[in-house]
Amino acid sequence: MSQLRTPLKNALGLGSAKQGVHHFIVQRLTAVALLFLSLWFVWTVLSALHGDYAAARALVAQPFNAVLMLAFIVAVFWHAQLGLQVVVEDYVHTRWLEVALQIAIKFLCFLGGAASALAVIRIALGR
Repeated sequence: MSQLRTPLKNALGLGSAKQGVHHFIVQRLTAVALLFLSLWFVWTVLSALHGDYAAARALVAQPFNAVLMLAFIVAVFWHAQLGLQVVVEDYVHTRWLEVALQIAIKFLCFLGGAASALAVIRIALGR
């Protein structure tokens, strides 16, 4: 009976055939987003260099800059989590350690992103 199954039928639901394409596409989309957001971020940092602390806060507090900063934060931490996930999957072969590292990476990326987003929101709201 198994001789009549195609290779695709045998692979469905197993391993990377399940969500590998989605992971690949999201990683590439975040990379493209980071390309443009990084250019904006460098421009913003360079324009804030010659000002004082209050000027830098005012620059981040502008709605356009605050939204782009939040998009940059989401893209950075999401892209980092996706990349580290691939590294762990490829190079860690002890199952319990792989699971522990995957959980730690997801938690730390979420925590870093949430803390960064909170900082930008507080600046944008003037608190």
